[in-house]
Amino acid sequence: MAIQLPRSAQKAFSAFHRSVVRVSGGRALTRFKGEPMILLTTTGRRTGKERTWPLTGLRTGDGWLVAASNGGQAHHSAWFHNLVAEPRARVSEGRRTVAVRARVLEGTERDAAYARFVDYLPVYTDHERHAAEHDRVIPVVLLTPDA
Repeated sequence: MAIQLPRSAQKAFSAFHRSVVRVSGGRALTRFKGEPMILLTTTGRRTGKERTWPLTGLRTGDGWLVAASNGGQAHHSAWFHNLVAEPRARVSEGRRTVAVRARVLEGTERDAAYARFVDYLPVYTDHERHAAEHDRVIPVVLLTPDA
């Protein structure tokens, strides 16, 4: 069973994680089971300010898949809303930063991509179940290099 952290604890952990990744130049807290922990930088849909979140990024081709699970909460992640409003963003993986464009996956493409998250980390099953209790389907976003 997954533990639901209070929003304040989630924010504090994200801030800590971002700091460690930045200070270490992407050498610490950036790999788990062979997949990268990325930093996704979006433009705030209301503020216009850049916002950065540490996320699990499953590699696909030359891009990444990210799941807006938000721990299974009733609402989508803020970064997801930002990407819907402005799909251009940046991904930092280690010392490399790439301009990306986001595309929200739908239907069977989304389901297959989300299954990769469940295979990678089974707690995503709990996230999906909790989100469904709130009539929410967890979005999966494909981030591809923006030429």
